[in-house]
Amino acid sequence: MAIPKFILDIREKAGDTLLFLPGVVMVVFDTRGRVLLNKRADSGKWALISGLPDPGEQPAEAAVREILEETAISAVVERVLSVFTNEPVVYENGDRAQYVDIVLRCRAVGGEARVNDDESLDVRWFALDELPPLGPIARGRIELALRDDPTWFAPAPAPGLADQGYPAP
Repeated sequence: MAIPKFILDIREKAGDTLLFLPGVVMVVFDTRGRVLLNKRADSGKWALISGLPDPGEQPAEAAVREILEETAISAVVERVLSVFTNEPVVYENGDRAQYVDIVLRCRAVGGEARVNDDESLDVRWFALDELPPLGPIARGRIELALRDDPTWFAPAPAPGLADQGYPAP
């Protein structure tokens, strides 16, 4: 998998220091209500399409670009589903990163799903009742995309209340 040049430039200076990076994760639906997944080359597991915004790139622009680059599907972003900070990751080479994911609901508007780069082993549309094994976070993101709930984020306690023994709202 290609590491973006801007990350390589940062790593040259920062070494394996923990980097806090933005990520975009897309729940892409077609007109039949199927969800688009890729089998990742790095893990061999099925996952939602995801990637990193380039410097100066808006999250929606990054989402549309990543979907097209990885799957050959043209898509539009419909709405933000959630903002979520993941646990830190340590890569085989010792580099450490932690991603804050902006999860977006998207709709396919063209193209034929196929492996379109070296990041995927397979790309397919799946009916919701025929999903391959997925982790609980990915399943939760798909479920959230099916509802009209407001954008989800981890709540924070009101300033000062936690210090006074009040529970977080």
